[in-house]
Amino acid sequence: MVQNVFPQLDEAARTPRGPHRKPSPGSLVLSFYGAYGREPEGGGTVPVAALIRLLGTLGVDAPSVRSAVSRLKRRGLLAADRPGSRAAGYRPSSAAAQLLADGDHRIYHRPEPDGSWLLAVFSVPESERDRRHVLRSRLARLGFGTAAPGVWIAPGHLEAETRHALERLELAPYVDLFRGSHTGFTPTAEAVARWWDLEAMAEGHRAFLAVHEPVLRRWERRSRVPAEAAYRDYLLALDAWRQLPYADPGLPSALLPARWPGERSAKVFAGLHAKLRDAGYAYVREVYAETTPAR
Repeated sequence: MVQNVFPQLDEAARTPRGPHRKPSPGSLVLSFYGAYGREPEGGGTVPVAALIRLLGTLGVDAPSVRSAVSRLKRRGLLAADRPGSRAAGYRPSSAAAQLLADGDHRIYHRPEPDGSWLLAVFSVPESERDRRHVLRSRLARLGFGTAAPGVWIAPGHLEAETRHALERLELAPYVDLFRGSHTGFTPTAEAVARWWDLEAMAEGHRAFLAVHEPVLRRWERRSRVPAEAAYRDYLLALDAWRQLPYADPGLPSALLPARWPGERSAKVFAGLHAKLRDAGYAYVREVYAETTPAR
């Protein structure tokens, strides 16, 4: 079983970064694989030399890149491809590929809540209390709120991703999942404010906007989109944004406080994605060509 860690994705999802906190090398590595590292250009494998140069563009030195890759490899998230050869590189493991696929849906598509709720009710024997901690941590990292001891709640659209996560971590035997509606007695909006820390969610969105909304404005004023600059600004925006859909799981807007910043931050990220993502890939292809030995 792959260890219960996807740290740069999950830990940051619980505690969104402030606007001036520098992203970690490991987080940037994962963001790169999510954005570009699965493209046909490299066949899913990123040469080590290319990864070092691409992360160097973001200010990460080579030893830090190698250390981050080694940690992710030990945790079963990256796998070596052609080790020992001049073209050696790393690709996502099968477990990481599923995590990235789930992340694609969460990060790039704003959910449309249907009003249903997903309940996760679990019971773990005292002799396996370590599993209880893993289960609680995983549900929190997926965006579940706490309705009662042993009862966790999320919007219904998280069902498929929750199943993937629980099955991957061999936690499914301890959990029952239910779909339904909230029928009181507390008004649902009041209950949601009790189940989730809405102010922490909002602060995460405001922190993202403080840094990346001005970046979008600058790009909107430019007619040319240089590839390297596009790559740099896009990957930094993605690394900051991808934490938020996990902290904020897509609660119905009618249940959120007035002037909720989540919709605005989603539009800013969507604007940066549309403007910069493909332009940035041109820079990635250029680096691949310059760092991959001819066969």
